[in-house]
Order: sequence, then structure tokens, then C-alpha cells
Amino acid sequence: MRGWTLVSLRPAGAHAGLRNAARRAGAESLALSPLRLVALDARPALQAALACAAVIFSSPAAVRFAARQHPLQDLARALAVGAGTAAALRRAGVTEVLAPSRMDSEGLLALPALAGVAGHAVGLVTAPGGRGLIAATLAARGARLVRAEVYRREPAAIPAARIDRLARADIARTALAISSGEALDAAWTQLPDPLRVRLRQALFVVASARLADATRNVGGRHIAVAGSARPRALVDALGAWVLDARSDAIR
Repeated sequence: MRGWTLVSLRPAGAHAGLRNAARRAGAESLALSPLRLVALDARPALQAALACAAVIFSSPAAVRFAARQHPLQDLARALAVGAGTAAALRRAGVTEVLAPSRMDSEGLLALPALAGVAGHAVGLVTAPGGRGLIAATLAARGARLVRAEVYRREPAAIPAARIDRLARADIARTALAISSGEALDAAWTQLPDPLRVRLRQALFVVASARLADATRNVGGRHIAVAGSARPRALVDALGAWVLDARSDAIR
């Protein structure tokens, strides 16, 4: 993947994993942070959520910010939206972690542990906004949701120098890594119109089918769907797309 630039839209301070994965594959990376994460004091709500028989963590950040306020080692079991969240829970000392093979809200809701929740309390450790499907579906199943919002996302200005560097990139060899629809929207609104027009010809490497739809909404035409939001999965999806494109060119 030499000559390719992988654009990371992760929050400020969270680019290292994607940068390292891109480097190992021979690609360059460009960090754009349209959002930053800010801790919220949610200790009473968090204690209530962790006391539920089923506790869902919506992201690795949710695990990280929760662990700063309450130890997670005593949590016997937790549910994770994806592999990155599951790995964060294990690092925090949770002994049993359930995660779906389809790493998104729909996959999580298909887990047997969330099938018979009518009349039961289900904890959700998350941020304001996002993952609305989880809350709505659990409520429809008759669960009582106990929500603990341990951090929030705030808009962050992308430095003009980073936008200029993106504008100078070879669009035919530029891939945007999309693991959050909110981050995509926040970045897109900061880019000048001519750059947005050019980027619609770039490759969008997305973490789920839902994010593929979000990418189409901003005009993205070339989309590769990764197996998860983890850096290795996103870079592997880019590599597979590049190989397929080369094969098509040879044929």
C-alpha cells in the first residue's frame, strides 16, 4: 500500500493505533480530529448501571472513562459492541466479555443475553447521543434501561495545515477511515466545498454497513466495509480493496 494515505478521523489523542497499523502496511497516515472526548462525572448513574445483570459498553472510550470513576474488576460479565470495546473491558479486568461477530448495534442486539430482557434492568455505559438503536430496541423488548453517560464528544477545529495537506493528497490513493458517523459529519462540515467534491472520489473504509450508508449520504462512491472499527480491520479492508483494484486492472 505504498503511496496510499489513510486519513484518521478519530478523536484527538486516539490516532496511534491506526497510524501504526497503516505504517506496518506501508501506507502513510493523516490525523484529522473533528471531535474531542471530555469526561463526565457519572458516578451515581454508573454504579446503578454496573449493578444490572446485563451491562453494555458502547465503545472503548466508554470503558476507559468508566474505569476512571469506578473499578470494573468486580464486574462479572459485560457486553461489548465490538472487538475493540471487548479488548478494553478485558484490560480493565472484566472476566467474561460477550461481543458479537457482527460488530455493530444490530450484532449486539442479536446476542442471546439480550433476548429475554423484559422486566429486567439493563445498564448502558456510553456517551450522550449515538447508539440510539440499542436503547430503542431494548425498551421495545420491555427492558428498563439504566444509562450512565461517562463522557461526551465535543467539536474540535481541524488545523488549517492538516486540511491543506489533505487537499494536496493524491485523491486516487487517499482513503478515509470511518468508524463514527458523528466524526464524519463533524469533519465534513469543516472542509471547503472544492475539497469535499474531490474527496467524493476517494476511498472510504468504513467499520459497518450503517457507516457505509452515512458515507453515501455525503456523496462517497468508493466504499470498502471492514469487519470492525479496530485499526487492523480498517487497514486490512484497505489492503483487500487495493488488491482487488489491481486484479481488475490486470484483467
